[in-house]
Amino acid sequence: VQLQASGGGLVQAGGSLRLSCAASVRTFSSYAMGWFRQAPGKEREFVAAISWSGSSTNYADSVKGRITISRDNAKNTVYLQMNSLKPEDTAVYYCARAATGWVTEQIMEYKYWGQGTLVTVSS
Repeated sequence: VQLQASGGGLVQAGGSLRLSCAASVRTFSSYAMGWFRQAPGKEREFVAAISWSGSSTNYADSVKGRITISRDNAKNTVYLQMNSLKPEDTAVYYCARAATGWVTEQIMEYKYWGQGTLVTVSS
C-alpha cells in the first residue's frame, strides 16, 4: 500500500489549502482514512477521519468547522479541505489508512502512512 500526499504549501492566515492523498491499492474503498499532523517539537496528532463509504466523519476539536475530510473511492483519493487557516495549523500533514472501515482517531489503528506534506501558515 502506497499513500502519496500532496497539496501542502505556504499560505497566509485566513487562507485555504486542499490536501490530497492518492492510494495505490485496489481495496481503498474498504478502509477508513485519516489525516494527522505533526508540528515541530510536538507529537503527531489526529486531525480528521472518514469511514470507508464516506458516510461518517470525525474531527479534532481544534479544526471543527474549518476543515472537511472527503473521499472519492473511484479515484482512490482522500481530501482535506482546510479553510480559515491559523498559524497553529502549521505542521507536516500525513494521510493514513486504518485497519478497518470504521472511523477512528486512534493513531495505533492506522497501519499505512503517507510521506507527509508540509503546511505553513504565516501570520
